[in-house]
Amino acid sequence: MLRFTGVGVTDVGLVRDHNEDSGFVGPYLALVADGVGGAAAGEIASATTTYAVSAAALAHPGGDPRVVLAEAVAVARRQLLDGVAMDMRRAGMATTLTAVATDGERVALAHVGDSRAYLVHEGHLVQLSTDHTYVQQLVEQGHLTPAQARVHHWKNVVLRALPGSDTGEIEAADVLELEVAPGDRLMLCSDGLSDLLDDEQIAEGLRVSDPQSASAGLVSEALEAGGVDNVTCVVIDVIEGPRVVGDGQLLGAVRDMANVVDPAAGGMSMSLDPPISS
Repeated sequence: MLRFTGVGVTDVGLVRDHNEDSGFVGPYLALVADGVGGAAAGEIASATTTYAVSAAALAHPGGDPRVVLAEAVAVARRQLLDGVAMDMRRAGMATTLTAVATDGERVALAHVGDSRAYLVHEGHLVQLSTDHTYVQQLVEQGHLTPAQARVHHWKNVVLRALPGSDTGEIEAADVLELEVAPGDRLMLCSDGLSDLLDDEQIAEGLRVSDPQSASAGLVSEALEAGGVDNVTCVVIDVIEGPRVVGDGQLLGAVRDMANVVDPAAGGMSMSLDPPISS
């Protein structure tokens, strides 16, 4: 059976005063969520979404990962709405989400926003997710090159995220099945990493064999490059092995249960082993 093995590292960065990133790393699910910068209660949005998606996904082991992730995102969306209803000071909060899940045979990706998912297959790096940003839209329309988009002053304008406001329609994540095999490596990160490191630097960092050293090294590089945002990096290897307990490691803002709108709704037990940095 397919499963994941790896770790995540998060750091507040060199400019921010608190961490609005959250993450989860387990044998069947891994994710990164980044509270949208400038919005109210970004840490509440990312932590609630991380906890809700993790709880919902782990409650359905063996389910089609595409269906599980889509339903988990819907659960998270409802939790965000409840969070704003309970405290209107949270109005405007939103978060990105990039998650991968497996049922032991299939692997799926759910993505909304500008956190990213990468795949390393036979030594080649591929970006799996597409940023839901204004500059990415300009790239797709042929108005900008990818190199120009990296330095554009509107590069962090996110067009889609999971919001805590009722806009009349649910903000759905893109959900797709991935073609992966044992020996492949997946990396999920917030834009605090991908904004500062190019594909060549990311590929080089992921050549380090140990996932912990690879994720820690990439975060360190992002800090050395300026660390202007929170930085979160999850590195997981796809392996074959017997089924194991599905709990995992929480990262960032979600480690403080005060940031989660309704922890009791999840009914989930997870390790609180400290990440390398927070």
